[in-house]
Amino acid sequence: MAHHKSAKKRIKTDAKRRLRNRSVKSRVKTFIRYYDEAITAALEDEKGVDSHKETVQKHLTNVISEFQKATTKGVIQRNTSGRRIGRLQLRFNKHFAG
Repeated sequence: MAHHKSAKKRIKTDAKRRLRNRSVKSRVKTFIRYYDEAITAALEDEKGVDSHKETVQKHLTNVISEFQKATTKGVIQRNTSGRRIGRLQLRFNKHFAG
């Protein structure tokens, strides 16, 4: 247990930041899940992937936006964010390019 006043305050602020960071990371994961579900639905549909391209593109844009917000807030590091965005875009291009 902390004895100094500053250390006690630090424990409080760390708890607040930890909750905020968990919330932001959870939100990013949720948007990734929506994107994954949209791609899965597009691949399983008999009509073909072209009919789902706009919705998947919209989900990808939302995921990228959430990653950038998390990076701006300092929750996710810049390189990590860029790498994960790149992988999501590669996946989109693999199925929907052309």
